Amino acid sequence: MQMSDQREIKADPATVFAALLDPEVLKACVPGTQEISGSPEDGFEATVVQKVGPVKATFKGQVTISDVVPNEKLTISGEGKGGAAGFAKGGAVVTLAPTAEGTLLSYEVEAKVGGKLAQLGSRLIDGFAKKMADSFFETLQAELEGPAEGDAPAEEAAPAKTGFLARLKGKS
Repeated sequence: MQMSDQREIKADPATVFAALLDPEVLKACVPGTQEISGSPEDGFEATVVQKVGPVKATFKGQVTISDVVPNEKLTISGEGKGGAAGFAKGGAVVTLAPTAEGTLLSYEVEAKVGGKLAQLGSRLIDGFAKKMADSFFETLQAELEGPAEGDAPAEEAAPAKTGFLARLKGKS
């Protein structure tokens, strides 16, 4: 299964790039993530619980970052085993380009599944994979941009969890 898409993020490429390497951001962006540990240099280990159609499984796997061109491009590759449910593996090539509004993030994803998951049929698997990719990049965009326009002003809003930008600014 292959797919590609792009989205405009209102943050500079360096900020988007840093977010893609931050384990806390990755944990927030991957639905069902129970835990994640590691570093971009050594790779990450993650535990993710997912339900695909009638199959629910806990996947334990590794994620590696390669082909890194700072603030421009990286490849995220991962493989997870879900016991009797089977396995999932794949990767995404993510490209960042500066725009007048911030950054144009483009991605190309390739994924493969095996075991019970593969028996569900390509239509169900393809739909699930698209939903996961969309969810990841929507959450990443929300982490970087903050509340959408039209939301309650900050002083009236309930306290929000600390986003990536707030953590990044706190480190300066």
